[in-house]
Amino acid sequence: MSSVTVKRSISVRVVVTEAFKEELKAELREAAETAQRRVDQMETQSRRVLADLQRTDLTQAMSARRQIEAEVGRHQALRQDILRQMEEADKLEVGSEYPRGTLEGVVDLAAGDDLFKKLSGSEIVVKDGVIVEVREA
Repeated sequence: MSSVTVKRSISVRVVVTEAFKEELKAELREAAETAQRRVDQMETQSRRVLADLQRTDLTQAMSARRQIEAEVGRHQALRQDILRQMEEADKLEVGSEYPRGTLEGVVDLAAGDDLFKKLSGSEIVVKDGVIVEVREA
């Protein structure tokens, strides 16, 4: 009987521990700081660029200002979202499971297999970096 190997998504869930909460908050704090640094850089650079553009082409300067403001707004929104996630991280209960992302894996499919069962529902549960369970649908 012939079979085919295909890729599938595997969910990664983390059992929340105090160490994980601190690690997650540190990652989020760094991401928020990075977003803020990017906003600061864009604002500093845009002042110089816009000053030069205003001297040569006011229409182009206005267009550039709108684009820069939109980009700054996106980074500020990202930072706010990260800060919200930090608040949520504080509320995580030790022992609960937290979705941490997905991995790509492979599965062999053959005639007679339940396609949807084979492709979905796979999870890896990790606690303090160690796999504690592999769940199949």
